[in-house]
Amino acid sequence: MSDVTSTVEQYIAIWNETDAERRRALVAEVFTPDASMTDPLGSVTGHDGIDGFIGGAQAQFAGLTFSLPKAPDAHHDLARFQWYLTAPGADEPLAIGFDVVELTDGRIAKVHGFLDKIPG
Repeated sequence: MSDVTSTVEQYIAIWNETDAERRRALVAEVFTPDASMTDPLGSVTGHDGIDGFIGGAQAQFAGLTFSLPKAPDAHHDLARFQWYLTAPGADEPLAIGFDVVELTDGRIAKVHGFLDKIPG
């Protein structure tokens, strides 16, 4: 479980990494080359697609931080976890999501994302 927790923590760190070069290196480290990411806002494949999708979200939500409110729940090659998107100093997250990741050899092969709360 600690390996899965570490992978999910790295995944969240990618969403918070604003240095484009460092973010791209983390995407290559955490995701398989043909990984896919699908949520209500889009669907992308491969490192370029994932990096671009995350970069676009960062531009839209500049200054906000992603976090894990608790450890992921995992079995076999699957993990599920909730995440928060919060403004500095805020008591409540602006957005709450729920992701399920499929792992291959310890790397993320697929992300299935859901949005529980979005800014209105």
